[in-house]
Order: sequence, then C-alpha cells, then structure tokens
Amino acid sequence: MCASSVRAPVRRAMFCLNAVACATASLHVHADHSPSTPSERAPAEQVVVSGQRLSNTAPGIDAARSEAARVAGGTNVVGRDEYSDGRSSNLADVFALTPGVFVQPRFGAEEARMSIRGSGLQRTFHMRGIYLLQDGVPLTLADGSGDFQAIEPLALAYTQVMRGANALEYGGTTLGGSVNFISPSGHDGAGFHPRLEGGSYGYRRGTLSFGDVSGNVDFFGSASAYEQDGYRDWSHQKNERAFGNLGVRLRDDLETRFFLAAVNSDSDLPGSITKSQLASNPKQANATSLAGRQQRDFDLYRVANRTVLDLGHQSLELSAGYSDKNLFHPIFQVLRQRSHDYNVGARFTAEGAIGAHANRFVVGVNPSWNRVADNRFVNVGGRPGAPTASSRQKSKNFAFYGENQFSATSSWTLIAGAQWTESDREYRDFFLSNGDQSLDATYSRVSPKLGFLWRPREDWTVFGNLSDSFEAPSFGELTGGPNVDLLDAQTARTVEIGARGTSSRFELDLAAYHSRVRDELLSLNAPNGNPLGTVNAPRTIHRGIEAGVDVKLMPALTWRSAYLLNDFKFDNNATYGDNTLPGMPKNFYRGELKWTARSDYYATLNTEWSPSRYAIDMANTWFADSYGVWGAKIGRARHSLSWFIEGRNLSNRRYASTTGVVADARGADAAQFLPADARSVYVGVDWQSD
Repeated sequence: MCASSVRAPVRRAMFCLNAVACATASLHVHADHSPSTPSERAPAEQVVVSGQRLSNTAPGIDAARSEAARVAGGTNVVGRDEYSDGRSSNLADVFALTPGVFVQPRFGAEEARMSIRGSGLQRTFHMRGIYLLQDGVPLTLADGSGDFQAIEPLALAYTQVMRGANALEYGGTTLGGSVNFISPSGHDGAGFHPRLEGGSYGYRRGTLSFGDVSGNVDFFGSASAYEQDGYRDWSHQKNERAFGNLGVRLRDDLETRFFLAAVNSDSDLPGSITKSQLASNPKQANATSLAGRQQRDFDLYRVANRTVLDLGHQSLELSAGYSDKNLFHPIFQVLRQRSHDYNVGARFTAEGAIGAHANRFVVGVNPSWNRVADNRFVNVGGRPGAPTASSRQKSKNFAFYGENQFSATSSWTLIAGAQWTESDREYRDFFLSNGDQSLDATYSRVSPKLGFLWRPREDWTVFGNLSDSFEAPSFGELTGGPNVDLLDAQTARTVEIGARGTSSRFELDLAAYHSRVRDELLSLNAPNGNPLGTVNAPRTIHRGIEAGVDVKLMPALTWRSAYLLNDFKFDNNATYGDNTLPGMPKNFYRGELKWTARSDYYATLNTEWSPSRYAIDMANTWFADSYGVWGAKIGRARHSLSWFIEGRNLSNRRYASTTGVVADARGADAAQFLPADARSVYVGVDWQSD
C-alpha cells in the first residue's frame, strides 16, 4: 500500500499492540501472585526451554539454540565449528549445509547471490529480501540492500537464521526472513587465536583474534586480511577487516556491550559471460566489464551498542547503531556514494505463567533511517568522466511488533503475533538536464502471524504457521531514469509446516512452505515484448521444501546433508502465463560424509548437485545446465593446533555457479553466466591458546 500519510493508522496500530502488551503484562503480574514452588508450577515449567547463557548481551550458542527451539517455523543456528575445519572465505562456506539458505559466489569471491524462499530472485548482487544483522543490530541498509563483504566468517561465534516470517519477533518483515551474525565475546572467544589459509588462484587469508574476561569486563577483538588473484581475469579481491566488542556488567541485572567494526573492501568485477564462452574459456572476463574496469570498492565504519536489563522473568533490550560507508563503484557508470545509516531498537520480553500455563510475550520497536549522497559519472576506463546524475536519497523504516506464546498444555504451544511496518523513500534529483526524477513514497502494512508448536516427545517438535510478509522497494527499483513508475510494496502470505528433532543416531530439520506473493518486484516485458524495467508482477507463487538430515552411520562415520526444493512460478501472468521464475535451480543438494578415525583426525567427501537445468529468463527460453561436483578434505582438529588440506571441484567441472536474470533471452545465448572456480586446493593452520 502506498500513501502520502499513514500517521493515524500507525497510532491506531500502536494503540492496539500496546493494549495487548498491557493486558499480557497484567496477566504476568497476576501470575506473580500464583503458587511458585516447583511442584505447584510444574505444568508451566514442563514447556520452558532453557540454555546456558554466557552473559546477558552475549548469551552464547547454547542459549541461541534454545531460543531457536521456541520458533514455530524454520530456523537454524550455525556454529563456527561447522565450517572452520576447511576454507572459510565467504557465506557459501558458512551456510554450505544449512537447510533453506541458498548462497552461491558470483566468481569465487565474497560477493554472492543469497536467497531464502526465493527472496530477491531478480537481485543477483547486494541482496534484497533478507534482513541482515550483526549482534542484533541491523547491517542491512535502510532501503533494504546490503553488502556481504562486511562479514568475516572467522570472526563469528555463530549465526542465527530465521527463515521467512519466523523473523517477526526480531523485527524482520521480508519474504526471506533474517540472518543475525553473532560475534564472540570474551566469554566464548577467550585466548589468542591466529589462523592462516592459502591456496589456488593466489588465495591467502590471515586472521588473528583475542579475548579475555576480567571481573565485570570482557572483551574480544579480531583482525583479518584477505586477498586472491581469482580464477577469472579481472577478478582480484582484497579486504581488511577489524571487529571488536567490550562488555561491562554494571550490576548483576544490567549489562552493556559496545561493538566496533572497520572494513576496507576492493573487488574487481569480471562480469557475466555467455554459455558458449563458459564452455570454451571460463577464465575470461566480460569484455565490457574489462574495458570499464568495473569494480566495487568501499570503506565501512560501524559503531553499535546493546544493553540488557534482566529482571528474571522479564528483560529489556536496548540497541543503537551507526554506520558510515563510502562506495566507489565503476559499472555501466561510475557511482560515488556516501551513506550514513542510523538505527535504534527496544525489545521487551516477559516470561511467566497464566494460571498453570507458561506464557511468553515479546514486544519491540525498530526505527532505522539513512541518508545517501549519490553522484554518477560516465565510466572512462574505470574513472569518472562527465556527470550523469546527482541525488540525495533518504530512507526511513519503522517496525513495531509483538508476539505471544501460550503453552496450552505440556506439549502444545500457541503463537500469535503482528507487526506494523512503515517505510518512507525520498529521492531528490539535483541533475535536472534530463528532467526532475524526484519522488516521495510511503509504504505501510500490518503483517499478522499465527502458529503452533507440538512436542510429542522432549526431543521432537512439529510446527506450523500462517504469516504475512512485507517488503518496500529499494532505490534500485524506484529509480533509474525518466518516467520511472512508483511501485507497490511486495507482500506475501505463507503457510508453513515442518518438524525438527534428534535421536541417538539421527537429526532432522524439515520445513515445507507455500507463499502466495503479490506485486513481486521483477524486471518484466510487456506482452508485445517491450521491456518494462522493474515492475510489480501481480501474482506469483513460491513454494518449496527445506530439509537437513544428519545421520551417524557408524561411531566414526557421519553423513550431513541439506536439500532444497524450489518451485517458484508466475500465476496466470498476462505475458508469462505460469512460467517458472528464473535464477535458482529447482532441486539443489549439498552433502558431506565425514570419517573421524581418531578424535583429532578427520577425512571428508562432499558434493554439490544441481540435477536439472533452470531458466535464466522470465520467458523460459534459455537455461543454465545441470551439474554435479565433489571435493575432499583431511585434517586434524585440536584445541591447540589444527590444520586442514581441502580440494574443491576435483573433477574440474565447467559450470555456472549462478546466473543473472533477464526478462526474455529470446532463445539466444546471453551473457548471464558466472563460472565457478575450477579444480582448487587450499590449506590452513590455526592455533588456539588457553
């Protein structure tokens, strides 16, 4: 919904949610006067999920997994040790065996294509449709875009993934949900920890981290430097990153933590090539990319704070953050952008009992806003020429959310929640020789959620939910030339059901979902074939299966696997009928067989398999081929000294790791294919002090 003013509905929505909050709070107050001995409160305690907390502002992975167990939908917690036994360079390494998360590097580098449940299908770069956070503070820019280069995989303790509307209680509204990258603290990152990696195509990476606890204060810091020449021409990558946090326990119930980050990232962009070029010489760069010396270089500085007041059955979390990014980006034009992003947040949680029934209530607010100075020039061999555009962009977002979990019985929990979101986009055009393209748009919506958890036994959960999502267009969709139409926000209604659980030899994470998407943001053609640019596709369908299975075949042999079924299509579109939406394979599998001969040593075989071709255009006239690749790894994992040797794509298969997306390739070979790295070998060693 786009409107010039939505202040009155905002006030009404806030009044309603506040009324719910007050009513729930009063129930908790009443519950405080109910019997409180263990025997008298047993029915409520049977369904309370708990985990060991390291601190209030850095709770640790056990507490994160306990929080994930409460979610009535697809969610994951990915520990650093799940990927650090091999090359750990990008988010594809982090999420290699994570159900529901599709990440493919664009050219063996850190910039990747990331999608959850078909989010941002059109966006093969910078992402859209997923709410990225670091340590609970937004990384995603206020207009919805983001940079993967801001993340150092080896400077993480763990990562939380809330797929789809399961991110509601953290302020996420989009189809893809949220990903929260959590830094170690002095509690779980103590000691001195250097690590070196090196390998094919000039790959080298060094990281150093250190942390400690002293009385009421703890700290953690990390520094890393990474560089690779790249498999392809004009694909050199380089960055330096530093992260740190300092936690102070002011009182037994009050703790604050400050976060600092500095990132310098330089990336040459070799661009996409045709399928025939991929088959004949996948190393080559796109001629236009090479001639324009296309690249993406930026400096990012970020400061944030998270403060938690823990009152036992109630807690209040406050957060604030600021980031400053300076971007130099020669592509079809030279882009110079300076952006300032601000965010604050408050989240109140109350746990108690209503009678003999456990109850948990969460309410929060997340305002964010940014200012971008955007200046564009003719690309003259990678340098700025004559000016072509100048604008000032402002984005504002306001999210107010509430969710209640009520344990109806010892095995059934019912969940209800809602979120009010308002997004403003203001674009002021200062380059008027081609007309004034200024715009001012406001988008708003209430997104409800209903769900359940059924625990037939302690270590198994069946879940389901019905939920809405909402995504305002970014400036990338709203601007780009004269007569660009204002677009509607993308919305969806999703039904999800699944199960997760463990036994002595088996672990399952399974979710199936069906989303009816309205006004999906896609680049389309008119029925006569004329390009329309980015428009709202009236109706599309996203449905699929997200599965993760771990099986202990023998005491020393474990098989881990992640499978995605992606069935995304138009729904009776005027131009494309019921065509498949392009950009992602329908079936995608990753697996790993790991043998631990002794407690310290390991050997693995792994595979990645896309068994069928998939379209690169909305008209479904040109396709990326199926492929299957495999790799191997050996190493030793010890607390003090660890090492690994890893081989990737050992069959030396030529294939596209991912592709671009166009409206209609008209059955002709198009420069939309991004080759994967050929056969490669990597080694690494790290040392951990006590």
